[in-house]
Amino acid sequence: MKILITGGAGFIGSHIVDALISKGHSPVVVDDLSSGRKENLPSEVRLHVVDICDRSSLQEVFEQEKPDMVCHQAAQMSVGLSVKQPSFDAQVNIMGLLNTLELAQKYQVQKFVFASSGGVLYGNVTEPVAEDYPANPISPYGISKWAGERYLRFFSQEHGLKTVALRYANVYGPRQNPHGEAGVVAIFSERMLRGESTTINGDGNYIRDYVYVEDVARANLLALTEESPQLHSAYNVGTGRPTDVNELASRLKELCKRELKKRGDTVVPPSEHGPARAGDLRSNLIDASRLRDVWGWSPQVDLEEGLELTVNWFAAEVFGK
Repeated sequence: MKILITGGAGFIGSHIVDALISKGHSPVVVDDLSSGRKENLPSEVRLHVVDICDRSSLQEVFEQEKPDMVCHQAAQMSVGLSVKQPSFDAQVNIMGLLNTLELAQKYQVQKFVFASSGGVLYGNVTEPVAEDYPANPISPYGISKWAGERYLRFFSQEHGLKTVALRYANVYGPRQNPHGEAGVVAIFSERMLRGESTTINGDGNYIRDYVYVEDVARANLLALTEESPQLHSAYNVGTGRPTDVNELASRLKELCKRELKKRGDTVVPPSEHGPARAGDLRSNLIDASRLRDVWGWSPQVDLEEGLELTVNWFAAEVFGK
């Protein structure tokens, strides 16, 4: 099948491209390269450098490619930026999504898979919650993701478009951008390997559910290629395992020390505590039982292995392969 992936040159999108190719599918990518990188994609994959907010250019892609399915990963993904600029967040995460949904409907796409966020949708929760837990987003980013899911449901009911929302926990792994506000694992890994200081927001007692990017890519592969039991459905994608930022920083520090020792150095500056960040949840955990029961998905990479794989990748980027 030909599958159009918006944001496909980015962190998660490029791993979905790899997963699709491994199963013999033909991915085509739309990405404005604001955070994605052409180097993340295999050379044979067609890349259209297009902003999803540019309706006419996006329509040209649909007209040329006529994809069988759409996997919508493109987004404004910073909670902090959404708090500072909610209108920009809505422009990308709501209007950009609507552009893509309307074109998918116009060009008779068979299925539309959407990157939602279990990491912000449910608000503060101290136990893993399932998909029927009431949505309670507190940031504009979370609000836009919840609105996006409601639009998916509308397109399913009104136009018969098969839609799937995948509610990601905190995704980490190779290729994550270490230069924005999102992605603490990437930010800390690169800075620690470079011997630079790291800052933990607030007291660091922020509980999160960290899920490895290849497990997330596999969930997208299943959502795209397996038969959906309903016209519209939503699935959590996470581990249910709690980890706070202080513990995460400690684990990364030890792994980075190990990498630096290979190069004759073991000094990693201690992390400092800065001000709390607006819009951050104190605790968030999700239950992915529905995804397991319907499509047999479960996380294959635990946190220890995933952090080691991630640090190894960043070490190769920092020091050369």
